[in-house]
Amino acid sequence: MNRAGTGPVIHPMDDTPIELRAHASLSEIDPAEWDACACPEAAEGRPRDPFTAHRFLLALEESGSVGPGTGWQPQYLAVRQNDRLIACAPLYAKGHSQGEYIFDHNWAHAYERAGGRYYPKLQIAVPFTPATGRRLLVREGYEETGRAALLQGALRIATDNGLSSLHITFCTEAEAIAGEDMGLLRRAGQQYHWLDDGYGDFGGFLAALSSRKRKNIRKERAAAQAFGGEIVHLTGDQIEPHHWDAFWRFYQDTGARKWGTPYLTRDFFDRAHETLRDDILLILAQRDGVPIAGALNLIGRETLYGRYWGCVEDHNALHFELCYYQAIDWALAHGLTRVEAGAQGEHKLARGYLPVPTHSLHWMADEGFSRAVADYLEAERRAVDEEIEVLTSYGPFRKVEGEPE
Repeated sequence: MNRAGTGPVIHPMDDTPIELRAHASLSEIDPAEWDACACPEAAEGRPRDPFTAHRFLLALEESGSVGPGTGWQPQYLAVRQNDRLIACAPLYAKGHSQGEYIFDHNWAHAYERAGGRYYPKLQIAVPFTPATGRRLLVREGYEETGRAALLQGALRIATDNGLSSLHITFCTEAEAIAGEDMGLLRRAGQQYHWLDDGYGDFGGFLAALSSRKRKNIRKERAAAQAFGGEIVHLTGDQIEPHHWDAFWRFYQDTGARKWGTPYLTRDFFDRAHETLRDDILLILAQRDGVPIAGALNLIGRETLYGRYWGCVEDHNALHFELCYYQAIDWALAHGLTRVEAGAQGEHKLARGYLPVPTHSLHWMADEGFSRAVADYLEAERRAVDEEIEVLTSYGPFRKVEGEPE
């Protein structure tokens, strides 16, 4: 693939040329420079979004979870001015649409039925991660210039290589609006998130629910916790190598049932132990010290991100306990205000996770196809907005102040 940059883009303040380059490996970009764009707040603590940190993306690459043979070929974008990195983006050439969670399979089929070649395409995304965050990673003070340079560069790579499309998935609402203003197509989706409304503890959260929902959750928690063992929370140095052996078994089982082939390699978990364990919360159900089920979470500055779950024994409601209720417990105890428990799942609604919008941006090389997709997205956005409104009205929270607890 031709990875040439866009050529110089002029900074509107001082006319200094801007250089854009695509890198085949993140190891070519200094971690401190990347993180100064992706998560500058991490210099004083946790990143808001652990998934765009250099160490997370590099672990995906060096473990072989992305790269040759995976359908995710890195083309990391870097924008420099005066030899200083001012913007970057995790860009991949995609040979399929797996591991994205914003589905375009129907677009691919339609494009190919019309005689086009949909793959490869370009994707600015965090692989296998349906969590909203900045995708156009711009150093503070360069927001407008950096975004424009990254988008121009990605589009230039797409057009120079005759690619069908560019997609920016799980971006922020601000990025979606800015991208739409620059001519990209905006798409809406939805997920279910738990938000702290000043509950204080799990009891305070339960008190905000309707009587029926509160009783159901208490019943589920009691059933789950009767599996015959204990539930533990592990992070940082509390996580030991044997915990990854157990979690790999869980992950393989879930991956085989959901995707056919797990996306992450075994080596990713070893690298996570070395470089990411301070960012990770493992919630394990174990009996006599042996894990039988577990949930893996990434810890952000304000948000706990639920990512993977698995088990080797089936127990009533244990999935809900480890993935939803224990996550809420931990978030409340550690001052986090949001839990994102992954993509999809209307069953989360009854457990206190409310629908929220997600955003993505899309560009199609073929003008006729682009018009057809634009019409589809306009109708889809209306449907998503209506669905969020309806689902929120059916949420589990008390509708009348003073309803009996």
